[in-house]
Amino acid sequence: MKKATLQLETLSCPSCAQKIENAVKQLNGVEKESVKVLFNASKVKFDFDEEKVSVADAEKAIAALGFEVKSSQVK
Repeated sequence: MKKATLQLETLSCPSCAQKIENAVKQLNGVEKESVKVLFNASKVKFDFDEEKVSVADAEKAIAALGFEVKSSQVK
C-alpha cells in the first residue's frame, strides 16, 4: 500500500470536504477506512493499491466535483 496526500485549493465548507471524501472512497483500490479530509488544511490523505488505482485517478475524481488539486505526495 502507498500513502497519498493531496493539497487542495481552499475548501470553503464541510459538505465540500464530505463530497471529496466520498468520491475518493468510491475508487477501487483505495482503502476506504484510510480516507481523511483535513478541512482546515485543505488536504486529503488516503492509502491505495497502486496496482488498482493511481493518484491521477483520485485527482480526476476530485476535479469532477469542481475542485483543484494543487500538489500531491506519495510515500
